[in-house]
Amino acid sequence: MQNTMKQYTVSSGNVFHDLELPESEEILAKAELARQIAAIVRCRHLNQAKTARLLGTTQPKISALLNGNLAGFSLERLIRFLTTLGRDVQIVVNPKPSNRPHARLSVAGGVAASSSQGEKSLP
Repeated sequence: MQNTMKQYTVSSGNVFHDLELPESEEILAKAELARQIAAIVRCRHLNQAKTARLLGTTQPKISALLNGNLAGFSLERLIRFLTTLGRDVQIVVNPKPSNRPHARLSVAGGVAASSSQGEKSLP
C-alpha cells in the first residue's frame, strides 16, 4: 500500500482573496457586517418583513442580505443597518506595519446583544 500525500493550499484568511476576486477585502468586510446583521435578526426573532420595516428597505432586499447576496449593498448601508439595530460601529485608522506591503481593510468585533432588548449574548 502506497502512502500518498494529499495536496492542499493554505488559506490567506480571506476566501475571496484566495479565489482571486477583485476587491476581496471589501467583499470580506461586507460579508462580516452582513453576518453580524443576520445574527441580530436571528437573536431578536425578526422575520424579513419586520426587519425590512425596521431598516427602511424592502423584504426582497433583506432576503438577499440574509442569503449573502451583497452586490446591492455598500459598506455604508450595512453600517447604517447596524446602527439602526442599536450597534455602535467604530472605524479605526492605523498606519500599516512596515513589514506588510499593502494596507488592508478589516472588520472586527462580535455580536454583543443588549440585554435591555431581551436578547441573548452571542459568542
